[in-house]
Amino acid sequence: QVQLAESGGGLVQFGASLRLACAASGRTLSSYGTGWFRQAPGKEREFVAAISWSGASTWYAESVKGRFTISRDHAKNAVYLQMNSLIPEDTAVYSCASGGQNTYLRGSFYHTDPSEYAYWGQGTQVTVSS
Repeated sequence: QVQLAESGGGLVQFGASLRLACAASGRTLSSYGTGWFRQAPGKEREFVAAISWSGASTWYAESVKGRFTISRDHAKNAVYLQMNSLIPEDTAVYSCASGGQNTYLRGSFYHTDPSEYAYWGQGTQVTVSS
């Protein structure tokens, strides 16, 4: 059974940093693309960042480009989202997702499309106060 678990969320002030982690069990996370999505209250889920299986390719939403960095640690079977210069608009539940077969050992995939992802974590709350 595949399970993804996020950690690292919390309440921080404007301009602070957080690092989210996504750990997997039952699946080799590094064989598939991985994405981070977020959903704020009353809003649609939105793409945040994604990384290819090898880590060679990364993609970001325009709203976080230059502030967030996605990375993976193959040895730890984990993916991270380093979030710097946080602003109140970043407040949301952040979820990681592991790609489906279309992302297996592939350098690119439709990373903004939630249907590309086969498994999802429960999410971790990030709240940025002004």
